[in-house]
Amino acid sequence: MNVYCDVALPVPLDRAFTYELGELEAEVGARVMVPFGGQLLVGVVVGLHSVSPDAEVEVKRVQRVMDEAALLSGELMELGRWVAGYYCAPLGEVLRGMMPLTAEVRRQWVYRMGEQGRRVLYEGAAKGSSRRSKLSVEDQNREYAVLNYLESGEAAKPSAIRSATGGNKALLDAMVKKRWLVREPLAEVRDARRVEMVAVVEEQGSGIQEQGFGGAEEGVAGMASDAVAGFRVEGGGRRLPKLNENQLAVMAELAGCGGRQLVRELRGRMGAQGVPESTLGTLVKRGLVRLEETGQAFHVSGLERQGSKKFAHEHALNEAQTEALGTIVAAMEKGGFRPHLLYGVTGSGKTAVYVAAVQRALAAGKSALLLVPEIGLTPGTAAEMVAAFGGDVALLHSQLTPDERAEQWHRIRRGEARVVIGTRSAVFAPMPELGLILVDEEHDSSYKQEETPRYHGRDVAVMRGKLQGCTVVLGSATPSLESWQNAERGRYVRVELLERVQSRPLPVVEMIDMREEFRQTGKEQLFSRKLIEETQATIDRGEQVIILLNRRGYSFVVMCRSCGVKLECENCAISLTYHKPGNEDDMSGAARAGQRLECHYCGFRRGVPKACEACGSEHLYYMGAGSQQGEERLQELFPGARIGRMDRDTVRSRGDMERLLGRLHSGEINLLVGTQMIAKGHDIHGVTLVGVVGADFALGLPDFRAAERVFQLLTQVSGRAGRGDLPGRVLVQTYQPDHYVNQFACKHDYTGFAGRELYFRRAMRYPPFSVLANVIVQSERLEEVLDWSTRLGRWLQQRRLDGVRVLGPAAAPNSRLKRIYRYHLVLKAERRDVLSAALREMLGVVDREEIPRRAVVIDVDPMHLM
Repeated sequence: MNVYCDVALPVPLDRAFTYELGELEAEVGARVMVPFGGQLLVGVVVGLHSVSPDAEVEVKRVQRVMDEAALLSGELMELGRWVAGYYCAPLGEVLRGMMPLTAEVRRQWVYRMGEQGRRVLYEGAAKGSSRRSKLSVEDQNREYAVLNYLESGEAAKPSAIRSATGGNKALLDAMVKKRWLVREPLAEVRDARRVEMVAVVEEQGSGIQEQGFGGAEEGVAGMASDAVAGFRVEGGGRRLPKLNENQLAVMAELAGCGGRQLVRELRGRMGAQGVPESTLGTLVKRGLVRLEETGQAFHVSGLERQGSKKFAHEHALNEAQTEALGTIVAAMEKGGFRPHLLYGVTGSGKTAVYVAAVQRALAAGKSALLLVPEIGLTPGTAAEMVAAFGGDVALLHSQLTPDERAEQWHRIRRGEARVVIGTRSAVFAPMPELGLILVDEEHDSSYKQEETPRYHGRDVAVMRGKLQGCTVVLGSATPSLESWQNAERGRYVRVELLERVQSRPLPVVEMIDMREEFRQTGKEQLFSRKLIEETQATIDRGEQVIILLNRRGYSFVVMCRSCGVKLECENCAISLTYHKPGNEDDMSGAARAGQRLECHYCGFRRGVPKACEACGSEHLYYMGAGSQQGEERLQELFPGARIGRMDRDTVRSRGDMERLLGRLHSGEINLLVGTQMIAKGHDIHGVTLVGVVGADFALGLPDFRAAERVFQLLTQVSGRAGRGDLPGRVLVQTYQPDHYVNQFACKHDYTGFAGRELYFRRAMRYPPFSVLANVIVQSERLEEVLDWSTRLGRWLQQRRLDGVRVLGPAAAPNSRLKRIYRYHLVLKAERRDVLSAALREMLGVVDREEIPRRAVVIDVDPMHLM
């Protein structure tokens, strides 16, 4: 019998901890609740054994086994270990991220009487209170009331103590400081199922329905006159109760719904008729209605499409799509791991291929996983899948409530949803019989997690496919250079869709030289004359326009004209962005209250000063234009247009995105301005013109991926034009019209761009011709960061690791974020195993040098070096 279990805990330590099971039983992959560092933590069992630990080590007991069976399968446990090893992350933190089940544990503090408190209580009973306390007599009495309440020695929750004694949290914490009370953590398992109540007519009430109402067929108000008069009729030999008008109205409503209705809907309809909520409770007490629990409905997408015939027509595959599908299906039928790169131009119908491939997987008894990079892409994609597969679809992403995420996760694990759509964390979905993994827009940087564990969803998807022996398809119109090079080397099978569906042409892309615009007009303009002219003409034709302005806010720099000081965040070395007060439908009341300066990294906000705080000058200059200023300017230029804005200020939740996309699809909005959110995957057939403003500023960022990102953004946003029956056009405002990124984007030439960029990457030994890790050393104290980074840099210099080149240490481009100072070292190597060994050895040095583990962040395969 296994006496001990090794538990991986969500702490920044690269080890498991041994606990004694006692009489409890657990399985590897199940969750347990254990004491750690003065609190209770939920960890995952990673090993079972009977080997007694070192006698000098006190082995604590498992407090509770939360799962009768393992929640993580052997394949998922192996995947978790791979993620921990590859990304140099603690296994416990990886496993916590794999199970979005925080809703199933309720954490709070409880209070228990301490020995000092018991002594005070007894002395007070024998001698009386000294009254020498600084507290009021009332608060002193409350303290003694709390001690009396806790005299039994049992711990109590703050709410129970407050109800019994009136003692608030401040009073309790003060008693803890005096050691009268002991504060202890409490973690309780809770039922995270989302339920709501349903009102159901009882058998006696159904007799009333039959004799008093005309039934649902005759309408809710179809009540017999004798019922209204007081229900003096009899049914089944029993005398039926007399009901007042409000009770009759409720019974009539239930009759019209077949004797069963959700309580919230019933109360809503009755409230509109002036019927009080207490009426339903009265009917329950009289035995005419009962309340039952039912699962709360979950809507996968607010854009769910109607009509399977329409869906089938739109997704009839053309020759190229059929050939691509055949390649994917052949791989699924053959079995085993074989990754594919589906390279298809924008509008080529990649989604239709996804849907058809999922259908084949389900027909073969397998499940299918579809990853999308942004939550903003999920509503439309989910709508497509729901139209095809109905209730077989589940959704996983971070904007679901904790209860919703837990509910969807368990549905997937039970096999009730065989099609899963989600963002990067959905790659860990517990899917039985997984047969197909699809990664849409595989190039997108959103697949990379920017906190521990810093995994890349696309790469984890490929590894999961390898471990489970299933087909993986990576799709994009602008594949990452890593995936493209893997296809060039034969590691991936490249499948191509080089034409748009129904032979629609790709949009014509034209560059507008803003240097020449300035020479001709003599002033800086946000929008060029040609873009304004073409936008007006497009709106006049009844078509839609999208304008990309990839900056949030109104102005992204506020500077004093006198002394040149920029207004920066007090927590970050970042300029504050100016937000002008506006009437955004989706902004909170606090945001609408007035103009503000905001940091888009930490969320810090402040008002706009009347004068420079450095020199006192009143001449503050607002530089740069964001999407909010773009919207304002467009309203001035096109007063008759129906303008919308899509950025992080107007889209704060899944519902916001669905409503905005719904208005765009319906034509309610005919001119949309926004950040890169508008560039990703939206299929709006009425859009025939796309304008791009200020996208090429990113070419100057100190990042080796800058050119790749700008090309992808230009190509993706260009692809929003001309997806319907009318051809599209794209106008790109630029100060660098001759840059190779703009030249290749103008010709929709991804292959040409990839060749040029790979030439530069090969020369500079950057990925995909090397492997990279960005090691960030961070602390709230600058002297600590300088000390720790210098010590690590010195060790790396002295160690002279074979095959590893070290750059730095140096201040990170964003040298301070959220009050944390940041220095970094960049490690480059030819081989993956050499880099991994170097990083593991470096972590050993971190431990020996007693540098806190949380102070060293390792980002393997970083998407940026900022």
